[in-house]
Amino acid sequence: MNPTEIRTGFAQLVDEVTLARARRGDVAAHAVLYRTYARPCYTLAMRVLGSSAAAEDIVQDVFLKLMDAIRQYRGDAPFGAWLKRMTVNAAIDQLRSQRHIDPDDPEPLFANAAEPGGALAADAYDVMALLQRLPPRARLILVLHELEGYTHKELAELFGQTESYSKSILSRSLRRLQEWLRPPTAEVEISPWPSRS
Repeated sequence: MNPTEIRTGFAQLVDEVTLARARRGDVAAHAVLYRTYARPCYTLAMRVLGSSAAAEDIVQDVFLKLMDAIRQYRGDAPFGAWLKRMTVNAAIDQLRSQRHIDPDDPEPLFANAAEPGGALAADAYDVMALLQRLPPRARLILVLHELEGYTHKELAELFGQTESYSKSILSRSLRRLQEWLRPPTAEVEISPWPSRS
């Protein structure tokens, strides 16, 4: 690694000594892991769930589970990637418990998506607000693919679906966001009668 390279989010590195200490239950080592990764966990959960309270709950749950789960970390992947997967799984579990994600649901995914009251002006949109207008499953796939870098193959494994499943949902999600961002067309009123001057 280039010494001037700065890593952020889940790409931050943690030394092997800290990980070994955390595996043995060292509280100070767990505090280092928390300080290093709590913000990326929160940000990811917030993007997926759209609620700061829910995101805080995810962070708490992930780090409580981490105290035991870290013993299972084998080092096959970077620790941050492993913790990211734990965070994603916790967010998916929360959505499932709220019945927002049901892969067997016959209802079309976008049938109940929030409809805009018209397209938004370019300077008046909030990315998080737009994401929250998407159905939870669509938002999750969009966030994981576009913001977190998951491949369609990884998403297929995560959801127990085919790659075309996530490709289709992603395409529809992006199309819906583009519709919401499109400036409204001016409606021209046409009179059926010629004007008299």
